[in-house]
Amino acid sequence: MKLNELSDNPGARKARMRVGRGTSSGKGKTAGRGVKGQTSRSGVAIKGFEGGQMPLHMRLPKRGFNVPNPKKLNAVNLGRLQIAVDAGKLKSGATVSAASLVEAGIIRRALDGVRILAKGELKEKLDFEVAGMSKAAQDAVGKLGGKLSILTPAKKEAAPTKEKKAKAPKAEEAPAEETPAEDAADEATEE
Repeated sequence: MKLNELSDNPGARKARMRVGRGTSSGKGKTAGRGVKGQTSRSGVAIKGFEGGQMPLHMRLPKRGFNVPNPKKLNAVNLGRLQIAVDAGKLKSGATVSAASLVEAGIIRRALDGVRILAKGELKEKLDFEVAGMSKAAQDAVGKLGGKLSILTPAKKEAAPTKEKKAKAPKAEEAPAEETPAEDAADEATEE
């Protein structure tokens, strides 16, 4: 058998229905959309619309909580680390961090950090500088004498808030000095 002789089983590939290609095609003229009306036109998004009645997805109560800015962590199992140590990609006693795992080819990119999970068995002593580690993984690393330091996520600086300016106390109004013309006018009124 040669590569150019390979083919799918009969019926595995079926040509798609080409609608609106003449009355004898089986899907001509209205192309299965019926006659007139909103859904016969293009650009209609009517799936959850119930004619103006409150739709079902809005009538049902809300549940749960969505974290607004979730951390994206790489999950790495202890068994995967042992395979890397056996292959010589990680040295026994080395410090495991996001950068060292990328360099060893265990993860593709360091997202927001690395979380170590306990699946598999670790036989070598390793130190860890990671964003998180499961309790079972901590126990396994502790039995081998490895050190663990959990990195705290860097806090984003809050936008500077507008501080209200303290109103300066009003200066006491000094008596206005009279001009010579006003003095003359005052004297004239007194007489």
